[in-house]
Amino acid sequence: MAAVSSTTDNQYTNLTKTTVDAAAASAAKAKKQTSLGQDQFLKLMTTQMTHQDPNNPMQNGEFLSQMAQFGTVSGIQDLQKSFADFSKSISSDQALQAASLVGRKVTVTSNQAVLAAGGDVSGTVNLTSSTPDLTVAVTNATTGELVKTLDLGNQSAGNVPFDWDGTNSAGTLASPGAYKISASAPVNGVNTMFTTDINSTVESVVMANATNGTGMKINLVGANSVDFGQVKQIL
Repeated sequence: MAAVSSTTDNQYTNLTKTTVDAAAASAAKAKKQTSLGQDQFLKLMTTQMTHQDPNNPMQNGEFLSQMAQFGTVSGIQDLQKSFADFSKSISSDQALQAASLVGRKVTVTSNQAVLAAGGDVSGTVNLTSSTPDLTVAVTNATTGELVKTLDLGNQSAGNVPFDWDGTNSAGTLASPGAYKISASAPVNGVNTMFTTDINSTVESVVMANATNGTGMKINLVGANSVDFGQVKQIL
């Protein structure tokens, strides 16, 4: 009986060694692959069950656990693909929306505006506190010369609209070009600066670049480009 037991143990040992060798070969092959397909997984599972030790077979819990792990990995891969497709769809929709903006005016947070010949400049002051005397100063972006001061008077907190008709302090038309817009007001006795949103014309659109990770941008007439997400309002 001892001799028979020894022979049986040797058979199981050889089977175990064969299983280990097969697993090692499969692992080496898997390194060259980027993913494990369903057919490959089932083949490995079948091989494992065929060469298992009859005295210590795989338990149902282990089998179900491996199937669950594969299902989880497969589900994650499907979810990643779905998100990738969804992302492409969103990018396409954004491209169509951005393309339709060319030639239209949009509102973006900025302290610089471009005066077109015979045109005007409009926007809003982001007033965080009420004030008795809100003013907007228009200066030449190149020379720093004060061109005109808009007196908006007593204002409550909120978005306060303003419009510069393009004339200077003398009442004559200012030269077309870039101008700096500065909003200030006394708040509790302290002169405070506030941000402004400027209405600008869209000149062109720069598509997103997945290679360098840059998002979609829009080029404003006479101003720098801004991210598509910075557009607050389409006029």
